[in-house]
Amino acid sequence: MPKFVTIGYGTREGYDRTAAAVRDAAHAHDAALRKDGVLMGIAGKPVQVRNPDAAGVETENGPFMRSPLPVAGFAIIEAADLAEAMAMVSRTPCAVAHGVVEVWPLEQPLDAA
Repeated sequence: MPKFVTIGYGTREGYDRTAAAVRDAAHAHDAALRKDGVLMGIAGKPVQVRNPDAAGVETENGPFMRSPLPVAGFAIIEAADLAEAMAMVSRTPCAVAHGVVEVWPLEQPLDAA
């Protein structure tokens, strides 16, 4: 089954202005997804890693991506297609609480053999 990487963005202010019943339903939806095997987590502090020309590792604290909303979390989901993946994430906290969720198809590289 195809896999998708999801990135949830949102702010505390957007979360707080969402009705408690809507938030509760979104958290219950996330709990059901986790129970069904979705790998989901809250975003921690990112670190950028570079190794130009394999000559030495360089690191820098902080995100490379920029967004008007902070990254809230990530998930790896399985769905039949992009439409099903979008439907799955449309009821998560970031989607319902004035944030946004990106859905990225996780394409598998072809074997070199």
